[in-house]
Amino acid sequence: MRRCFIFAAGTFYGLRRRPAPGDLVIAADAGYRACRAAGITPNLLLGDFDSMEQPADFANVVRSPVEKDDTDTMLAVKTALEEGCREVFLYGGTGGVRLDHTLANLQSLLYLRRRGARGWMYDRDFLWTVIENETLTVDRTVEWGLLSAFCLGADASGVDEEGVQYPLRDAVLTAAFPLGVSNHILEPKARITVRQGALAVGWQLPPAETLSPR
Repeated sequence: MRRCFIFAAGTFYGLRRRPAPGDLVIAADAGYRACRAAGITPNLLLGDFDSMEQPADFANVVRSPVEKDDTDTMLAVKTALEEGCREVFLYGGTGGVRLDHTLANLQSLLYLRRRGARGWMYDRDFLWTVIENETLTVDRTVEWGLLSAFCLGADASGVDEEGVQYPLRDAVLTAAFPLGVSNHILEPKARITVRQGALAVGWQLPPAETLSPR
């Protein structure tokens, strides 16, 4: 299964997984700076370059118009799918000064899931993904580690949360009330199930400075 690493223009909190030979690396606009700061040369740089000047010393560039429906990150997501990638790791998808882009990137995780791929978005000592009509198992890597789940779209029904401080059984999560925020993982593994609907699920990771990138 081919993997893609996307560097976006939000806040870069440190590298937790390093691309391996054969992985596709895409820098989206000013995500190029974080990519190079991590010591990685991307395969492709794309975007409308409203966040930085196009570098003169990098050849593999796809420039897009400023007026478009896709964010630069979504263009990178679509490119990853076109290249056959089924696992996408997104750095710089949160933080920065644009909450709207964080929300857009959470939606992009659902876009990936509905096309048979899985997206992972790294926040500050937190990891996000999206599940739809399925079960996700999460390893506890932090004592009393946080876990949150939010409904994306129509009501999510048949929600179970196991191995956590506040278990759920056949619950309904809605977009109008944050019932799934700030749970804690108690067991070595937590399980989150949604039988109908989509959930954004995020959980706490060890501090980045204690890890060696894989």
